[in-house]
Amino acid sequence: MEQLAPGLSYWVAYHPEWKEDVVSYALESNDGLVLVDPLLPPRELRRPDHVLLTVYWHGRSTGDLRAKRVWAPHRSVRALERRGIAVTDPLRPGDAGPGDSQALASGRAAELVYWLPVLRALLAGDVLLGAPLRICPDGWVGKGGKAAVREALTPALDLSIERVLVSHGGFALAGDRKALAQALRQAPSAA
Repeated sequence: MEQLAPGLSYWVAYHPEWKEDVVSYALESNDGLVLVDPLLPPRELRRPDHVLLTVYWHGRSTGDLRAKRVWAPHRSVRALERRGIAVTDPLRPGDAGPGDSQALASGRAAELVYWLPVLRALLAGDVLLGAPLRICPDGWVGKGGKAAVREALTPALDLSIERVLVSHGGFALAGDRKALAQALRQAPSAA
């Protein structure tokens, strides 16, 4: 487990279905320990108070963790329940989540990104990839493609982002506000 900032750590684990390493996060907050998109958490982590999911694909090890509360995009709830993961707190864009997180639209119906104001971090599951920071392939997004992601994430440029955190692409810390602006410029505009 590596620390990115006080109260923010990450770990990397091999995902057998994805056949690549993925990144998960641990946030120490006033609400307790929050694990984000957890896959095989390190043993030194205690039982989380909360699990925060970006998208149903990232349910990963959530069902085994016995968190007190599980937060996920409301459009991911049904798919998570089919996987045996009970969501206690469905989220919509604009909703507050654990650890002072704020749910933001991602341009993908079943996915949210999260603004972590205390850490000045934007956390993304699948819509942003690292090394270098970029928008995911059109095939991952569905209707609207990269243009939908660009449109949804452009308002985040008004936030004081110091860190962009991703689950895929080689780096947990994939950039900052400037890198996000660059990634959004490279995506096609909505027609």
